[in-house]
Amino acid sequence: MKLERLGGDSTDGQSPTLFLSDMKPPSYVVQGWGTDSPDTIEIPHRLIRYLQPGTCLGAILHDTGHGTFMLSGQTVTDPEALEQIRLPGHESAIEVAIGTERRRDAAPGVQ
Repeated sequence: MKLERLGGDSTDGQSPTLFLSDMKPPSYVVQGWGTDSPDTIEIPHRLIRYLQPGTCLGAILHDTGHGTFMLSGQTVTDPEALEQIRLPGHESAIEVAIGTERRRDAAPGVQ
């Protein structure tokens, strides 16, 4: 799996980062701080600013109340992807679907 780096707070693999996969269909790969569960990570609120316009993470974000979200998805095990991410020991990466942003206040048929 090849990844396109969409953004994060550092460029050296040492910080939560958002990637776009080349899978069919494409998905988001999210690097974040590890938790007790291998398929759940913690990410800063500010990471979602790197989502592609009109999209969202296709998963439920649980707000921790201190500037971060807990996010669950499929643990990334692909060697090519992990080589690109270069995860430090305290971080993990998960894959989540790309959702379509929908606004409740939009006119019918408008997103």
